[in-house]
Amino acid sequence: MRTRVSDMLGVEFPILAFSHCRDVVAAVTNAGGFGVLGAVAHSPEQLETDLTWIEEQVHGRPYGLDLLLPQKYAGADEGGIDREAVRQLLPPEQQAFVDDILRRYGVPEIDQETRDAIFRSGGALSISPKGYEPLLEISFSHNIRLIASALGPPPPALIERAHGNDVLVAALAGTRTHAERHNAAGVDVIVAQGTEAGGHTGEIATMVLVPEVVEAVKPTPVLAAGGIATGRQIAAAMALGAEGVWCGSVWLTTEEAETQPAVKEKFLAATSKDTVRSRSLTGKPARMLRSAWTEEWERADAPPPLQMPLQTALIAEAQLRINRSATKEGSGAQQLANYFVGQVVGQLDRVRPARQVVLDMVTEYAEVAQQFADQVAETAGAS
Repeated sequence: MRTRVSDMLGVEFPILAFSHCRDVVAAVTNAGGFGVLGAVAHSPEQLETDLTWIEEQVHGRPYGLDLLLPQKYAGADEGGIDREAVRQLLPPEQQAFVDDILRRYGVPEIDQETRDAIFRSGGALSISPKGYEPLLEISFSHNIRLIASALGPPPPALIERAHGNDVLVAALAGTRTHAERHNAAGVDVIVAQGTEAGGHTGEIATMVLVPEVVEAVKPTPVLAAGGIATGRQIAAAMALGAEGVWCGSVWLTTEEAETQPAVKEKFLAATSKDTVRSRSLTGKPARMLRSAWTEEWERADAPPPLQMPLQTALIAEAQLRINRSATKEGSGAQQLANYFVGQVVGQLDRVRPARQVVLDMVTEYAEVAQQFADQVAETAGAS
């Protein structure tokens, strides 16, 4: 599976594993892939702790970091909103709507100490310079090999700083235009992410998007993302011109994943039809598991979701209450529980160690590659 991307990253397999769970990041890196820690919700203190822990586990093997760097968000003109100020900007209509959902589904309250802790954090994402600059300071003091922008073009100053620290820069793109913009900015790797993917996605399918982006940005290497959880799907991505893959959903049902138990059970039982693009968690369209939560926000009388990062702050306490109470089958909290996941969730029907997922991918990829080689040989022999 050696490609330019595997050589650039110094890994055996060009399988990049995006996860908010440090255990998954370390496990994939140790299995020969490349773990990428999603850090947009980290505080600087949490990030320092997690990066230190990862480096203790991987013993010099490479890993990366992922942030959200959108151009459009609430407070963009002012360079961002302080975490302490975010909750002061939440409209009463949306607050009342969330409170009504929790009341009707019988989701228990939380203690005041926990509520105060959420209030202090602002429930915000570090998407503005005010939020992500402290994270970058921490990141560049560690041995990260790559930093990725999962939403929005990386700022020129970030690219320059990364390259000055011998760190590669990647950017996710949901359209050819986005990819061309990233390429012109000077990123090292472009991730063509199809609408099948979990989290923030566009509307173009992976099968269409990947070859279009490959052609548009060559010779810059491209990773395929969206609907990839097996070796067969990796082989398909390579056939489309990608030089590796970026996977997220497949790690959510691994042994190491910190996925809430109720949500993990839903993932294991779900089909590929059980996801939806919704703005109900972050304010921007993101693919997640369909649940009572997403259906409530799709009601005709529902208020519109707020801009990022206000929507995240709005629902922070609600999501915590739901996750804490979703253990009882059939309860209101269990009906509401959901999380980001792609359409490939229909293939996630068992729990495996992350290392085994990597090895299964590589083994199946090799089998498919051999089938292709045999077909070519048979065709050549017949002619």
